[in-house]
Amino acid sequence: MTAHTGTAAGVPFTALAPEGIDGPAPLLLTWHMLDAPRTDAAFAAALPMSTVPAWRVHLAMPMCGARMVDGSLDAAIALARDDVLLSFLAPFTRQAAAELPDVVTDLRAQLPTDDGPVSLLGGSLGGAVVLRALTAGEVPVRAAALVNPAVRLRSVVPLVEGLAGRPYRWTPEADRVADELDFVARAGELADRPPLLIVSGEDDHPALRADAEALQAAVRTRHGDARLVTVPGLAHPLAEEPGLEPAPQTPAARAVDGILVNWFSSQLEDASSVRGS
Repeated sequence: MTAHTGTAAGVPFTALAPEGIDGPAPLLLTWHMLDAPRTDAAFAAALPMSTVPAWRVHLAMPMCGARMVDGSLDAAIALARDDVLLSFLAPFTRQAAAELPDVVTDLRAQLPTDDGPVSLLGGSLGGAVVLRALTAGEVPVRAAALVNPAVRLRSVVPLVEGLAGRPYRWTPEADRVADELDFVARAGELADRPPLLIVSGEDDHPALRADAEALQAAVRTRHGDARLVTVPGLAHPLAEEPGLEPAPQTPAARAVDGILVNWFSSQLEDASSVRGS
């Protein structure tokens, strides 16, 4: 499987072409984790979704992959040490989501994609990017999926505050931003959005697992389409450390990959059937 690399609207990407499709194909965009795999190329290797009939374009999160400063994560870690929520988690989420409309336009100029709604996938903090993009509604979306997602940034702060070497000091501004990026509280904005699949590792952080369950329940209470799949034996990462370069797929990642292939393939098939009717 040949990977195509490039840059769209300033965002580096790793793209995998659909198999056996002549002509324009749908577009599926992903955002990786800050845990392993923590680059677009490594995420593409962990979750290639090879038989999904779409261009799978894996985007680099801010200051990750080819966007790293001086080829290391030191600059990103420095932001986390400054303020793990206000300087690190929230800006990364906002920036990646804000880049989406221009990225889609540029990718369509570069790759033989169709002009229909896109599909979205995010892992961990990349899941928060997907949820922010869905609530923003700037780009039409066909279907979305989250893997071990950061559904509430308030739950993520205790997991990464060790980077700063001290407990996080909550301020009114931090509380306001955490509320803004609490997608359980904003589930009403997701209920009228496209179908959402949440993949949660049985061994993921308990707070993230609880948030995944709460998100599904909140969306379904509002009559939205949200499905939750638990993967036995899956912890938070999807690859071995250091997670910077493409690596052989782990058994857990292979299980997640199969779930995502079935999900996105069925959503694309349903859309194709509607167009053909």
